[in-house]
Amino acid sequence: MTVIGIIGAGEVGGQIARAAIAHGYHVVIANSRGPETLKDLVDELGPSARAATAAGAAAAGDFAVVAVPLKMVNDMPAEELAGKIVLDTNNYMIWRDGHFPIIDSGEKTVYELRQEHLRRSKVVQAFTHIQAPRVTTAGTAPGTLGRLALPVSSDFPEAVELVTRLYDRFGFDAVDNSPLREAWRSAPGQPAWDALQYQTRDELITNLARARRIILR
Repeated sequence: MTVIGIIGAGEVGGQIARAAIAHGYHVVIANSRGPETLKDLVDELGPSARAATAAGAAAAGDFAVVAVPLKMVNDMPAEELAGKIVLDTNNYMIWRDGHFPIIDSGEKTVYELRQEHLRRSKVVQAFTHIQAPRVTTAGTAPGTLGRLALPVSSDFPEAVELVTRLYDRFGFDAVDNSPLREAWRSAPGQPAWDALQYQTRDELITNLARARRIILR
């Protein structure tokens, strides 16, 4: 039994939990308000789910999903996530997050910053290019004509392999856009971002190659 620790119980975290349980995983899910506030969601998810604190979800997971925005000062349970693969579903959204000069300048990607926060973990960009409800509805069987693809980036090949397998189980192809410093190619404003989840593997490869650096000063 593989357990996924999910930190963030909003749209993205909730839909990943639903998809995971549908494919035989168990989940331990957390939000910022406390486990008791997740009763309705856990009741819906059923016996394969339970609620915990963020540290509890991180500790329980064989791997973890972080479905919350990055803060400049780390607010994730780094000790409990140490040694684990951590799927970061976050996108850098200036309208929501404000300006991070180190990202605006092109010096770092948002996922490199997460990796710096979680130095003993293996951070991997995942599920950043799909509207939350489509995590459970848009997947198709391997080999299906027009099967949709999602990007994955990491500094660790084993993290890319895990996400590639997970995408496949959920019904999506993967395009490896590693390492984390290359994740800007799928950032908001780039062709791959504009297409979101409506692109095949070949289309996503082409869109990643079409990316051009956007430097904000």
